[in-house]
Amino acid sequence: MCPTKAPKMEHSDKIKNILKTLPELPGVYRMYNAREDLIYIGKAINLKKRVSSYFQKKHPDPKTASLVKNIDNIETIITHTESEALLLENNLIKEHLPRYNILYRDDKSYPYIYISTDQTFPRLTFHRGARKGKGRYFGPYLSAGAVRETLALMQKVFSVRQCSDSFYKNRSRACLQYQIKRCSGPCVGLVDEAVYAEEVNHVIMFLEGKSTELNDILIKQMEKASASLDYETAASLRDQITNLRRIQEKQYISEGEGDYDVIAASTKSGVSCVQLFMIRGGHNLGNKAFYPKKSESEQTADLINAFLSQHYLGVAATNKQNMPTRILISEDVPDRGVLAALLSKQAGKKIDISFKVKGSRTKWIEMARHNADIAVASRLATSTSLLVRFDKLREVFKLDETPTRLECFDISHTMGEATVASCVVFGHEGPIKSDYRRYNIENITPGDDYAAMEQALMRRYRKANEETEKLPDILFIDGGKGQLSRAKAVFDELQIADTLLVGVAKGPTRKAGMETLILSGCLSEHQSEFILPADSPALHLIQQVRDEAHRFAISGHRNRRKKKRSKSVLEEIEGLGPKRRQSLLTHFGGLQEVAKAGVDDLASVPGISKQLAVKIYDSFHPDNK
Repeated sequence: MCPTKAPKMEHSDKIKNILKTLPELPGVYRMYNAREDLIYIGKAINLKKRVSSYFQKKHPDPKTASLVKNIDNIETIITHTESEALLLENNLIKEHLPRYNILYRDDKSYPYIYISTDQTFPRLTFHRGARKGKGRYFGPYLSAGAVRETLALMQKVFSVRQCSDSFYKNRSRACLQYQIKRCSGPCVGLVDEAVYAEEVNHVIMFLEGKSTELNDILIKQMEKASASLDYETAASLRDQITNLRRIQEKQYISEGEGDYDVIAASTKSGVSCVQLFMIRGGHNLGNKAFYPKKSESEQTADLINAFLSQHYLGVAATNKQNMPTRILISEDVPDRGVLAALLSKQAGKKIDISFKVKGSRTKWIEMARHNADIAVASRLATSTSLLVRFDKLREVFKLDETPTRLECFDISHTMGEATVASCVVFGHEGPIKSDYRRYNIENITPGDDYAAMEQALMRRYRKANEETEKLPDILFIDGGKGQLSRAKAVFDELQIADTLLVGVAKGPTRKAGMETLILSGCLSEHQSEFILPADSPALHLIQQVRDEAHRFAISGHRNRRKKKRSKSVLEEIEGLGPKRRQSLLTHFGGLQEVAKAGVDDLASVPGISKQLAVKIYDSFHPDNK
């Protein structure tokens, strides 16, 4: 008699047996499907109650219903406390990226403002990456744009150099920044070391949020200079105080200074967004939108809860000085109390997570919520293919974050005649035509494309340090190494260091899809070249931007050439106004007959003197002069 096989356990029976063995203790549970794929990780104060709650008869949330349908096995890890469970859950989610968990992907390192205080004449600059250099780091800021804006504002108030060390060490004369009073010229010894050190100390006070104290110091210095009849110094300090107050008016955001983050979430049609505003020292350091990779049918409270643990846990221990003392959230979340306690322990200071606030801070929560709503609406309305192309650019050029602003330059002329440079701008929404610009190129050797490119770029970016000017994340130059080298020289002169420069050179056959991309700028000290596959979405976006720049340049050139060529020879004759020109054309019946007429015939026209007739005749017969 053959042995009978044991009956196969049904899915529900297997799960029931697992549920019976679960302890009523805090811990983390991991759910697997039939292929043994980890599909969900969660934490609980009471594992038995929490896990058993999944297996109800009906789930109103379709995501939870789908999860339960796919559960084949459950494993647990018992912890001592809920805080320990929360920390473990966060680490496991980041490691395994389960299918049904809300996931926030943000691999970029945040930008900082860096002051190289170990140098004799410290440098104030943008920094991203490992903080290995000696000096002070301020931030983190949520975007490169926020750092640029802050640096531009500070350059108006403090004469501290922002140039690279290589640029600084090789100067024989003061650069443009000194000439426009944005730098004190330490590179060529135009400022005393002690005076410069005091200015650096003022910069540090400003970045530490001590603007009021700094303002008082400058006022005392101004009064002292005025009393000693040093009116030039007093006037300079007066201007510095005025600019500092303008910055305070622009950036000051609350009734009292403080360090806190503001968080709100929005979700619609499968698209979710969490908005984070960072406030340090009472100043807004910018905001950033986070888009979870998996968030179908999630409530906004769940989005914020997942964001809090993934964004802050671990960071509080490794970057304590940059943790806010208070986190404002738009609505309450289940883990608020335990998260606040755990973050406080990691950071070594009390960190409060609040959702009920009063006064001016309610406006910031509303602003964060409004920004989240707008970001979701914008993402839904934006062309998916265009977003994919921008993200492919990030992958191709190995950028820390997806670029948001692209600009491209092209030069157009006919044998050097009527040279026009074009600049087109693209964002995630497509062409930003209000930011398009054309430049009529003058005072260069006809046909010199390099000089034309240099002139156009200088005119475009010479005010790049103004807070109203937007810099591109990537600047495309329609041309090869020569044009790109001129662009690099312009950016070096203007001290613009965080824009990627890319030359787009046509292939030998000038066939679309064979373009050579030449990189220069922030990725490498040297140029590098490569060709993308013809079906690359990134290449398609580059071609779209390049072709638009080409079209815009050609149309501008043709209009300028047409205007120039349609200009009558008579308009260039001195002393021949509109009425006299009309009399000539009426008398002779047209310009051709005027050109054939002799001096005496021209002089017979009313209003045309003998002397003027000679000028008219000579303009048509230059060889007879």
